[in-house]
Amino acid sequence: MKNLLLVLGLTALFFSACQPQKDTKESPQTASSPEDLTAFVNPLVGSDSEFKFSNGNTYPAIALPWGMNFWSPQTGKNGDGWAYQYQKDSLVGIKQTHQPSPWINDYGAFSLMAITGELKTQEKERASKFSHDSEVVLPHYYKVDLESYGIQAEVTPTERAAVFRFTFPESEAAYILLDAYHKGSYVKVLPEERKIIGWAKNNSGGVPANFANYFVAEFDKDFTTAGTWTNEGVSEELEKEAERTGAYIQFATQPGETVHVKVASSFISQEQAQQNMAAEIGSKDFETLKTEAQAAWNKELNKIQVKGGSEKAKKNFYTSLYRVLLFPRKFYEYTKEGKIVHYSPYNGKVLDGYMFTDNGFWDTFRAVFPFFTVMYPEMNSQIMQGLVNTYKESGWLPEWASPGHRDCMIGSNSASIIADAYLKGIRGYDIETLYEAILKNSENAGPLTSVGRFGVDYYNKLGYIPYDVKVNENVARTLEYAYADFTIMQLAKELGKPQEEIDRFAKRAQNYRNVFDPTTNFMRARYENGQWQTPFVPEAWGGAFTEGSSWHYTWSVFQDPQGLIDLMGGDDAFNAKLDSVFSMDPIFDFTYYGFEIHEITEMVAANMGQYAHGNQPIQHAIYLYNYSGQPWKAQKHLREVMDKLYAPTPDGLCGDEDNGQTSAWYVFSSMGFYPVCPGTDEYAIGSPMFEEVKLQLENGNTFTIKAANNSAENLYIQSATLNGQAYSKTYLTHGDIQKGGEVHFEMSNTPNQEWGTQLEDRPYSMSQPVKQ
Repeated sequence: MKNLLLVLGLTALFFSACQPQKDTKESPQTASSPEDLTAFVNPLVGSDSEFKFSNGNTYPAIALPWGMNFWSPQTGKNGDGWAYQYQKDSLVGIKQTHQPSPWINDYGAFSLMAITGELKTQEKERASKFSHDSEVVLPHYYKVDLESYGIQAEVTPTERAAVFRFTFPESEAAYILLDAYHKGSYVKVLPEERKIIGWAKNNSGGVPANFANYFVAEFDKDFTTAGTWTNEGVSEELEKEAERTGAYIQFATQPGETVHVKVASSFISQEQAQQNMAAEIGSKDFETLKTEAQAAWNKELNKIQVKGGSEKAKKNFYTSLYRVLLFPRKFYEYTKEGKIVHYSPYNGKVLDGYMFTDNGFWDTFRAVFPFFTVMYPEMNSQIMQGLVNTYKESGWLPEWASPGHRDCMIGSNSASIIADAYLKGIRGYDIETLYEAILKNSENAGPLTSVGRFGVDYYNKLGYIPYDVKVNENVARTLEYAYADFTIMQLAKELGKPQEEIDRFAKRAQNYRNVFDPTTNFMRARYENGQWQTPFVPEAWGGAFTEGSSWHYTWSVFQDPQGLIDLMGGDDAFNAKLDSVFSMDPIFDFTYYGFEIHEITEMVAANMGQYAHGNQPIQHAIYLYNYSGQPWKAQKHLREVMDKLYAPTPDGLCGDEDNGQTSAWYVFSSMGFYPVCPGTDEYAIGSPMFEEVKLQLENGNTFTIKAANNSAENLYIQSATLNGQAYSKTYLTHGDIQKGGEVHFEMSNTPNQEWGTQLEDRPYSMSQPVKQ
């Protein structure tokens, strides 16, 4: 999900198998109660990554669900997108971070670090050795021993603040450093108030000129001395503004003495940062806030309760659920009167209402937002209100925001998340304004290639984007625009729009046919004159495709799998083609990039043929067996992916996690169903990993999935009932779930090649009549 950075190109090195091999200790439990599901979350999953190979490309986010600020230990230098790498052995601080991805990088970051002895301010100089043996890493709490200084550091978060606890040895020269980072920063030390205030302007793009993250840090111990520092050196001055600034405070400590630091921040003002501290911390102590943060996570994690299954599967599930609940970020704050306001990352004004950010819809339209429609409709409504504000403030819907518009990835996937939310009954926002914004996208290119629709004139005129008109990733764009047009059609119907409008998008939703080559049964680029692009190499990554090849994008017809089946020549030809994804050698051609991008390396490492689960375009494809009469093959391959490509360890993923998408795939799939086509009310059935899953829905109902005789070997569905009635359909509906009830599967170690194979059992396709 970072084609914008391919110019950085490094040659990928060889690697060990993607199946995680390392033995790592479990995160300690903070309570013995079985309801403490934070004990099954490992925030370190995915952190054993680097530029050339991603095991997740994550960092341990110590945060509350959807918190405005995250906190993370930092092993890298300031500005490095790989801020925490599990394989490193030195820490330079604990940073406030808003980074959604190493490819997008961070903004508004600053860090705290404690040292003793000589005052050292630069990252490399002040770094301390640490061991994973001393780390406690939970969603709501982080602890580590800074071995070089004999200091223990702890942090626990609120949504917009945090409290640190540093335990010092005996020292006459104990220091706490605040690093306000580069790209413009300011600090001021107020000794009489035991306080440091300031701001950090660092960012990676997508911000107005007046952007800043204002912070305040309050200490519970008097300072012996204090000062500021820059890259040029240390000063006794108590106030400094420069390209990079920091502050230090010094005091004498007794053995085992603790110093607490309350920290809060705001994108609005210094005064608002102080208000955030008062509202979220006040007079509460460290242990109280830690307990509250743990309770906040357990409240969300317990909304889905799993029984049976392996310990590994349970840890995978709750670690994945933790990741799903981190993004998008709440980019709004509360005034003293409790009014919701936000700093606009689009026009630089402070305005009323919700704002969310740090999300790439190219990734998350697939499963993250569908998960919110199932489990969090109220929050999804708030996100829709935020999208209304984004459109009003910038003139465009966001496709990749961090915090404002970023020129990353392709597609028009805001249409999908808006349509899916409205079609599934979520209200409380101005849908007409969002529909206006969607229509604008469908007819216009934006100020960035990721906003609006790049190549839209060709797409609307020809029904595809040609290969030879200087619009990159043209086949991928054609396929994704066609799916977006399907969701617009669905929304237009629901809103009672003119039939001409509905018909226009229905026609465009079939544009996938214009890039399907029946002589090869692949999606293929074509020139403006209509001829096919040559030479055609199905294994060629990039060019006409986005971080993938035709092997991956040929299946990107979410809205009309039956139409794709027909184009390929029927069920048998389609199934043979889909079978070949897994039987084909993982060969590739990286000519377009000039080097082996990490997604290619990860596909080869996964050793599942051309199936590249480490990136998003093909993640739904296994479920397409449900549409072609062979659902038992989906059950087999889904279990293989869940067993092989997920582990609750730092190297536990086979590619970028991407704002919760790869985790949401696991959450859905391990429960036994998946949203192949958001914009419909159906979820394709797979193979549940657990004997029982209970969903505590927001409307007060409970939906239960039971899988009798379930085990690693018994992965095939033999029969099913829904609310006690025999059930042979290979999908569940949104209404079935929201009404509450129970779906019951009988599992076996042999496939049932009769269950779910009739035409009427297949999920929705445009080319099929609507089911009664």
